[in-house]
Amino acid sequence: MSGADLAETEDRPSIKAALLNFEDVKQILPQKYPFIFIDRVLELEKGKRILCLKNVAGNEPYFEGHFPQYAIMPGALILEALAQAAIILFRKSATEENPPGEDPVYLFGAVKGRMLRPVVPGDQLMLEVVVEKMISTGAVVNGTARVDGRVVTKSSMTFGIARRETLP
Repeated sequence: MSGADLAETEDRPSIKAALLNFEDVKQILPQKYPFIFIDRVLELEKGKRILCLKNVAGNEPYFEGHFPQYAIMPGALILEALAQAAIILFRKSATEENPPGEDPVYLFGAVKGRMLRPVVPGDQLMLEVVVEKMISTGAVVNGTARVDGRVVTKSSMTFGIARRETLP
């Protein structure tokens, strides 16, 4: 059964049907394994907001050094997960008149983040990104990461895109 086939049920209320599963996400993001931090997209309103899920597994490579005696997901990777959610929202919001191009490069300029609680193996990280302003060449977004409904990270990000062929 794929992520897209899972439906919310009485005995499994935390499982929602995925709009995009992990295979879909891999096709959208420029990042490759092991640097993909979105497992599925649960909700998406084009040009407005996205809600994604990241299952935090104890065998992820970054836990070897951060920290071996008490594993905590690095805050920079939570911000990266929110940035990846923003990229998916941006790509899915593109119109035929303003396509992102074949191989766009995402340039994140201003990234601000506050880590409020640790994220540990076994957590389900819910990543919500809301658009403050979006144009055809970039966006300003606000992100919130939650575990069990509690805010663990808040962020704001500004990014633009460039076509790879225009870069030096």
